[in-house]
Amino acid sequence: MLRTGPRRQQDPEPAAEALRLVKVTKTYGSADSAVTALDGVTLGLGHGTFTAVMGPSGSGKSTLLQCAAGLDRPDSGIVRVDGTELTGGGEAELTKFRRGRIGFVFQQYNLLETLTVAQNTVLPLKLAGRRVERRRVREVLTSLGLGDRLGHRPGQLSGGQRQRVAIARALVAEPRVIFADEPTGALDSRSARDVLGLLRQSVRVHGRTVVMVTHDPVAASYADTVLFLADGRLAGRLDAPTADAVAERLAHLGDDLPAGV
Repeated sequence: MLRTGPRRQQDPEPAAEALRLVKVTKTYGSADSAVTALDGVTLGLGHGTFTAVMGPSGSGKSTLLQCAAGLDRPDSGIVRVDGTELTGGGEAELTKFRRGRIGFVFQQYNLLETLTVAQNTVLPLKLAGRRVERRRVREVLTSLGLGDRLGHRPGQLSGGQRQRVAIARALVAEPRVIFADEPTGALDSRSARDVLGLLRQSVRVHGRTVVMVTHDPVAASYADTVLFLADGRLAGRLDAPTADAVAERLAHLGDDLPAGV
């Protein structure tokens, strides 16, 4: 079952963290074809923070997000979200936990074309068997500029509007952590800025914790902190990032040995 309560002796950090990974390792393939996607990654993120995860292709950033969100299981190590250990539970229990505590925003929106904006937004609540507060749903959609689009279907929306629906879907469930995987990858620059501003607002106003995988230094500059990955290991961090500083760090990731964060 999923574990809560006292910490293990080897992990004395406080439960106040929104996300904690301890020596997380993930390998794909076997024998000579084995690829280590994550190599003993340890990190902790506080509540109400916005963190971008960056690195070259194959660095392990998407695997990190998948394992941290409970969408994939690490080979070893510990993953805790909001003080609950995800490693070790059954799939049904893990799915229930994700629906209640975790929100997702993906590059391709993952909206159902046959449902309206309002129906797509409340879908996670219905799947979790939770009560739908119509006024709350309308308030969230209105705050995201979609108050006049509740009855529209995804095909009637722009890419930026569809991504706003995805953010509304994540916010309505009131998750502790929102995982965003390249959320601006399919958007034009203006829509991307709007979406990034909304993610930052979810942290500043709603107190959510956002973990975003991105390849874009401009997108990363909206975060409080950028974590860099190289060869499946943490290779540094940058606080209060600017786009130029992020691009510079990315260009020299291979110059130094990975260091802990």
